Amino acid sequence: MLQVCSDMLEVAEEANRAGDFDLAVEIYSSQLADLQQPDRRLSLRKADSLTRAGRISEALDSYCTAASLGKLLPEELLILVETIARTLREKELGTSNGDGKSSSSISSGGEDGVEGDGECGEDDALDLFSCRLCKRLLHEPTTVECGHTFCKSCLDDNSDSNSSVNDCAQCKQMLNQKDGGLPHGRRLDVVLSGLLDKLFATESRARKLWIEGEVLWKNQHLSDALEKYNTAVELAPSSGRLLCQRAELHMEMRNFSQAVQDGNILCRMKPLWTKAHCLKATALSEAGRNDEALQEYLWCVALKPNWTKVKLEAQKVLSEVFSLVFENQDLPTPLHPLQGGVATRLIKPPALLRTLRPLTQKPSSSSQDSEFSMTKGPPVDESSCRLSSGSLSAVESSTKSVAGILAALPAPPGGLKRKHSGDGPSAIFNTPSKLPRPDESSVQSPFVGRSFPAELLDSGDMECSLCMRLFYEPVATPCGHTFCLKCLERCLDHNSNCPLCKENLSEYLATRGYSKTLLMEEVLQRYLRDELAERKKIHEEEMKELSNLNQEVPIFVCTMAFPTITCPLHVFEPRYRLMIRRSMETGTKQFGMCIADELKGFADYGCMLEVRDVKFFPDGRSVVDTIGVSRFKVLSHGQRDGYNTAKIEYLEDKKVEGEELGELLKLYNAVYEQANNWFTSLKDNMKSQILSHFGHLPSKDPNPQASPSGPAWCWWLLAVLPLENRAQLTILAMTSLKDRLIAIRRVLIFVTRKRQR
Repeated sequence: MLQVCSDMLEVAEEANRAGDFDLAVEIYSSQLADLQQPDRRLSLRKADSLTRAGRISEALDSYCTAASLGKLLPEELLILVETIARTLREKELGTSNGDGKSSSSISSGGEDGVEGDGECGEDDALDLFSCRLCKRLLHEPTTVECGHTFCKSCLDDNSDSNSSVNDCAQCKQMLNQKDGGLPHGRRLDVVLSGLLDKLFATESRARKLWIEGEVLWKNQHLSDALEKYNTAVELAPSSGRLLCQRAELHMEMRNFSQAVQDGNILCRMKPLWTKAHCLKATALSEAGRNDEALQEYLWCVALKPNWTKVKLEAQKVLSEVFSLVFENQDLPTPLHPLQGGVATRLIKPPALLRTLRPLTQKPSSSSQDSEFSMTKGPPVDESSCRLSSGSLSAVESSTKSVAGILAALPAPPGGLKRKHSGDGPSAIFNTPSKLPRPDESSVQSPFVGRSFPAELLDSGDMECSLCMRLFYEPVATPCGHTFCLKCLERCLDHNSNCPLCKENLSEYLATRGYSKTLLMEEVLQRYLRDELAERKKIHEEEMKELSNLNQEVPIFVCTMAFPTITCPLHVFEPRYRLMIRRSMETGTKQFGMCIADELKGFADYGCMLEVRDVKFFPDGRSVVDTIGVSRFKVLSHGQRDGYNTAKIEYLEDKKVEGEELGELLKLYNAVYEQANNWFTSLKDNMKSQILSHFGHLPSKDPNPQASPSGPAWCWWLLAVLPLENRAQLTILAMTSLKDRLIAIRRVLIFVTRKRQR
């Protein structure tokens, strides 16, 4: 008895590595011919080499030979599955990248079967009204603090139940408590919810039934859930994800034939969606239709070569197919590896082929029955044939049965080292249905280009209930109501409750998280462009008017303020909250400060203050850090939205020259010396109070006329001296530095004498 030559096997393996698969086949065939009994391991190696060479017909002979000697394990069929899948990919889809790896244009999802739930190309399919979590039409839309909108149920499912905070799935901003800080949890966005129900009435009803079905399914009320899904499918028959879930529900209810029907529809709708083929394959497999399941699994691997889980399923099913054809057959004598090839040229395909022919093969393709001829092998040594005629016929039928199952699939690509005429791409296979290339698909996702009649949407659907105008910078409150940002802020200045439902918004007010609702903004820009432009124009005109610090200056009626001197303010009145906010929004960051006047409301002179910093408190109050900038004279008094305004003109000191300047400098130096002596002579406790509030006495400026308002130390001194407001106001209004110095000197003389007494 001859033995297998290990050296020749090494040569065959080297030939395989070098891509010379036909040489490897010849070596394995030669080694098998020298054996009195066929060797299963060698038959498998030969089968793999034949597969790599594109000689599928002969490869099936060898696989059947190996199967007759022992059941084929799934892992032993990896090369056959990968080769057929690669052929499908290259011949039908035309999207090979040279290494057999998946292209993102065909399939989505990660490796090892981490398959996305969305349609093929779902990232591109998302439209304006889709939830970024579930990829479907927004249902009970809920807007979170950052301004993004999701389905309420998706937010609840996406939240970490063990944590009081979670991140926005879109921008990753950390959100507050998942219930939005409200006693009854997050609320749906009222305006957006009504808008979706109006624009997409049928789809919205379908989504509602869909969600209800999911809840019933989760609670194991399967029959009730199926009723919801059936009604939803009637309303939205083109929703692939809905059909997919109904098929999965049928699977759980063991309604495999119905699951297969849904799978068929999905594959026709979305021929490049791997999940559709996988779902159909699983249903077929559960229904015991392994031949058809194998086709779908192979399409899955063709569409997504790195999907390891599905590739293994294809190998398992193919293993079962090989096993089934040997069940209830008695093979007393092992099959010679070459005998099947000869027999299949002599015997026509049996009736079993017609039974196993894929469902997708057209009736007219019955002529293929005569095309399952195998490549002619080398001459057979008749003395080596030991099989009975009955055993031979059984194995021949086995080979043809497997070939029949694969008859719908095209052969591997050409360009191999040795071309065998009997195994060309069209020698034994016919595609089940010509799949469109990725850029030729005529079936669009229901999410792509979701549209509605233009007349359904008008500006009245997007009106702020406070200003009765089109939303500008729309903001959704935690309780679900939407207002213009400025309108909401003005309302919260007066009351911390929602203007519509009266829900307490103190926490929302405390965080001041007034982020614009991005979906609402996009709807306005996309569908109400002209109306939004007009609304923006009105807003800009208002801001321009507010930023004019001559015509209508906001006036804070409170205390005396002086140029260069800090003036901290505690703001709690709603009118002044609005005034401060507007000064920040316009960018001027300035407003006027005047003392009260019983007759006119506020004095005729004041000082402009510039905001350096604002600190807000949870109840809406704020501490505003300001500093004096310049003096002004009131020309006319007015009011706007509850606070005082004025038309003003700015005051500047009159400059002097010559002898007047010399006299001014002498007076300037003398008064400064007098002021310094007075401050130095103060008691320590009084001095500390002045220092803590106003700081040190400013240094003497060598040029007293450098600033339009005069030297800073004069204003510092005027602020700390014990003078009544009216006296301070008189000095503030002076435009002569000399007169101001004389007035300060008189005050210093008075307070010094008073202290000496």
